Amino acid sequence: MKDVYEVCPQFENERYLLRFLSANDAQDLLKVYSDKKAVPLFNCDGCFGDFYFTSLEIMQNVIAAWQGEYQKKGFVRWSIIDKCKAEAIGTIELFHRNAEDYFTECGLLRLDLRSDYETASEIERILSLIVLPTFEMFTCDKVATKVIPEAGERKNALLKMNFVLSSEQLVGHDGTNYNNYFVLCK
Repeated sequence: MKDVYEVCPQFENERYLLRFLSANDAQDLLKVYSDKKAVPLFNCDGCFGDFYFTSLEIMQNVIAAWQGEYQKKGFVRWSIIDKCKAEAIGTIELFHRNAEDYFTECGLLRLDLRSDYETASEIERILSLIVLPTFEMFTCDKVATKVIPEAGERKNALLKMNFVLSSEQLVGHDGTNYNNYFVLCK
Protein backbone atom coordinates (compact mmCIF):
# COMPACT_ATOMS: atom_id res chain seq x y z
CA MET A 1 0.00 0.00 0.00
CA LYS A 2 1.27 3.48 -0.87
CA ASP A 3 1.95 6.15 1.74
CA VAL A 4 -1.47 7.46 2.80
CA TYR A 5 -0.02 10.99 2.85
CA GLU A 6 1.11 10.78 -0.78
CA VAL A 7 -1.97 9.07 -2.23
CA CYS A 8 -5.08 9.07 -0.08
CA PRO A 9 -6.97 5.87 -0.83
CA GLN A 10 -10.71 5.65 -1.32
CA PHE A 11 -12.93 2.96 0.12
CA GLU A 12 -16.45 2.06 -0.88
CA ASN A 13 -19.24 -0.43 -0.60
CA GLU A 14 -22.72 -0.47 -2.10
CA ARG A 15 -23.85 2.47 0.09
CA TYR A 16 -20.85 4.57 1.12
CA LEU A 17 -17.73 6.11 -0.35
CA LEU A 18 -14.86 7.32 1.85
CA ARG A 19 -12.68 9.79 0.00
CA PHE A 20 -10.31 12.58 0.90
CA LEU A 21 -12.08 15.64 2.26
CA SER A 22 -12.89 18.31 -0.33
CA ALA A 23 -13.67 22.01 -0.07
CA ASN A 24 -16.81 21.14 -2.05
CA ASP A 25 -18.07 19.19 0.97
CA ALA A 26 -18.47 22.32 3.10
CA GLN A 27 -22.23 22.79 2.67
CA ASP A 28 -22.98 19.12 3.41
CA LEU A 29 -20.57 18.97 6.34
CA LEU A 30 -22.05 22.11 7.86
CA LYS A 31 -25.21 20.00 8.36
CA VAL A 32 -23.07 17.51 10.31
CA TYR A 33 -21.14 19.98 12.43
CA SER A 34 -24.20 22.11 13.24
CA ASP A 35 -26.25 19.04 14.23
CA LYS A 36 -26.85 19.52 17.96
CA LYS A 37 -27.68 15.82 18.42
CA ALA A 38 -24.50 14.68 16.66
CA VAL A 39 -21.81 17.02 18.02
CA PRO A 40 -21.80 15.68 21.62
CA LEU A 41 -20.80 12.26 20.23
CA PHE A 42 -17.69 13.57 18.44
CA ASN A 43 -14.25 13.01 19.96
CA CYS A 44 -12.70 16.37 20.85
CA ASP A 45 -10.03 14.93 23.18
CA GLY A 46 -6.88 16.98 22.81
CA CYS A 47 -8.52 19.42 20.38
CA PHE A 48 -8.95 23.16 20.77
CA GLY A 49 -12.66 23.63 21.39
CA ASP A 50 -15.54 21.52 20.18
CA PHE A 51 -16.75 20.74 16.68
CA TYR A 52 -19.96 22.77 16.67
CA PHE A 53 -19.89 25.06 13.62
CA THR A 54 -22.79 27.23 12.45
CA SER A 55 -21.52 29.15 9.44
CA LEU A 56 -20.36 28.09 6.00
CA GLU A 57 -17.28 30.32 6.32
CA ILE A 58 -16.16 28.59 9.52
CA MET A 59 -16.78 25.17 7.96
CA GLN A 60 -14.70 26.15 4.92
CA ASN A 61 -11.87 27.34 7.17
CA VAL A 62 -11.97 24.13 9.20
CA ILE A 63 -11.80 22.03 6.02
CA ALA A 64 -8.82 24.08 4.85
CA ALA A 65 -7.12 23.52 8.22
CA TRP A 66 -7.79 19.76 8.03
CA GLN A 67 -6.33 19.69 4.52
CA GLY A 68 -3.30 21.55 5.86
CA GLU A 69 -2.83 18.90 8.55
CA TYR A 70 -2.83 16.27 5.83
CA GLN A 71 -0.08 18.16 3.97
CA LYS A 72 1.94 18.22 7.22
CA LYS A 73 1.25 14.49 7.70
CA GLY A 74 -0.64 15.16 10.92
CA PHE A 75 -3.80 13.22 10.10
CA VAL A 76 -6.04 12.15 7.25
CA ARG A 77 -9.68 13.17 7.12
CA TRP A 78 -12.03 11.34 4.78
CA SER A 79 -15.52 12.53 3.87
CA ILE A 80 -18.20 9.89 4.22
CA ILE A 81 -20.39 10.07 1.13
CA ASP A 82 -23.84 8.51 1.06
CA LYS A 83 -23.84 7.33 -2.55
CA CYS A 84 -27.64 7.08 -2.68
CA LYS A 85 -28.04 10.75 -1.76
CA ALA A 86 -24.75 11.99 -3.25
CA GLU A 87 -23.91 13.98 -0.12
CA ALA A 88 -21.32 14.03 2.64
CA ILE A 89 -22.85 12.80 5.89
CA GLY A 90 -19.77 12.85 8.10
CA THR A 91 -16.01 12.45 8.30
CA ILE A 92 -13.46 9.99 9.58
CA GLU A 93 -10.10 11.18 10.87
CA LEU A 94 -7.19 8.79 11.33
CA PHE A 95 -3.58 9.14 12.38
CA HIS A 96 -0.74 7.07 13.79
CA ARG A 97 -0.24 7.90 17.47
CA ASN A 98 3.11 7.61 19.21
CA ALA A 99 2.91 8.26 22.94
CA GLU A 100 4.11 7.19 26.36
CA ASP A 101 0.87 5.37 27.18
CA TYR A 102 -1.05 2.24 26.17
CA PHE A 103 -2.28 3.99 23.00
CA THR A 104 1.13 4.18 21.34
CA GLU A 105 1.55 2.56 17.92
CA CYS A 106 -2.17 3.09 17.56
CA GLY A 107 -4.35 4.18 14.67
CA LEU A 108 -6.57 6.72 16.39
CA LEU A 109 -9.93 7.04 14.64
CA ARG A 110 -12.44 9.85 15.04
CA LEU A 111 -15.92 9.41 13.57
CA ASP A 112 -18.09 12.49 13.09
CA LEU A 113 -21.49 11.47 11.77
CA ARG A 114 -24.79 13.25 11.18
CA SER A 115 -27.31 12.14 13.81
CA ASP A 116 -29.74 10.53 11.35
CA TYR A 117 -26.96 8.03 10.48
CA GLU A 118 -26.17 7.28 14.13
CA THR A 119 -27.39 3.68 14.10
CA ALA A 120 -25.35 0.57 14.85
CA SER A 121 -25.94 -0.90 11.40
CA GLU A 122 -24.88 2.24 9.51
CA ILE A 123 -21.87 2.84 11.75
CA GLU A 124 -20.73 -0.74 11.20
CA ARG A 125 -21.28 -0.43 7.45
CA ILE A 126 -19.13 2.71 7.36
CA LEU A 127 -16.36 1.62 9.72
CA SER A 128 -16.03 -1.82 8.13
CA LEU A 129 -14.65 -0.05 5.06
CA ILE A 130 -11.64 1.42 6.83
CA VAL A 131 -10.85 -0.33 10.12
CA LEU A 132 -8.87 -3.28 8.73
CA PRO A 133 -6.90 -1.21 6.17
CA THR A 134 -5.92 1.13 9.03
CA PHE A 135 -3.40 -1.38 10.39
CA GLU A 136 -1.36 -1.22 7.19
CA MET A 137 -2.03 2.41 6.23
CA PHE A 138 -0.87 3.72 9.60
CA THR A 139 1.57 0.95 10.57
CA CYS A 140 -0.16 0.27 13.86
CA ASP A 141 -0.94 -2.71 16.06
CA LYS A 142 -4.31 -1.44 17.28
CA VAL A 143 -7.14 0.88 16.26
CA ALA A 144 -8.83 2.95 18.94
CA THR A 145 -11.84 5.22 18.93
CA LYS A 146 -13.66 7.06 21.68
CA VAL A 147 -17.28 6.27 22.48
CA ILE A 148 -18.97 8.20 25.25
CA PRO A 149 -21.38 6.15 27.42
CA GLU A 150 -24.43 7.91 25.92
CA ALA A 151 -23.50 6.70 22.41
CA GLY A 152 -25.17 3.29 22.62
CA GLU A 153 -25.45 2.79 18.87
CA ARG A 154 -21.71 3.37 18.40
CA LYS A 155 -20.90 1.04 21.24
CA ASN A 156 -23.10 -1.70 19.77
CA ALA A 157 -21.49 -1.32 16.34
CA LEU A 158 -17.98 -1.51 17.76
CA LEU A 159 -18.75 -4.52 19.94
CA LYS A 160 -20.13 -6.31 16.88
CA MET A 161 -16.83 -5.50 15.12
CA ASN A 162 -14.87 -7.04 18.04
CA PHE A 163 -13.66 -3.80 19.61
CA VAL A 164 -13.37 -3.89 23.40
CA LEU A 165 -13.60 -1.09 25.93
CA SER A 166 -10.12 -0.39 27.26
CA SER A 167 -9.55 0.20 30.94
CA GLU A 168 -6.49 2.26 29.97
CA GLN A 169 -6.57 6.02 29.77
CA LEU A 170 -5.28 7.95 26.79
CA VAL A 171 -2.92 10.69 27.98
CA GLY A 172 -3.18 13.88 25.96
CA HIS A 173 -0.20 15.99 24.88
CA ASP A 174 -0.97 18.33 27.78
CA GLY A 175 -1.14 15.51 30.34
CA THR A 176 -4.95 15.30 30.45
CA ASN A 177 -6.29 11.76 30.90
CA TYR A 178 -9.12 10.62 28.61
CA ASN A 179 -11.20 7.46 28.86
CA ASN A 180 -13.97 5.60 27.03
CA TYR A 181 -11.75 4.28 24.23
CA PHE A 182 -12.66 1.09 22.40
CA VAL A 183 -9.77 -0.86 20.90
CA LEU A 184 -9.34 -3.47 18.21
CA CYS A 185 -5.94 -5.19 18.27
CA LYS A 186 -4.28 -6.65 15.20
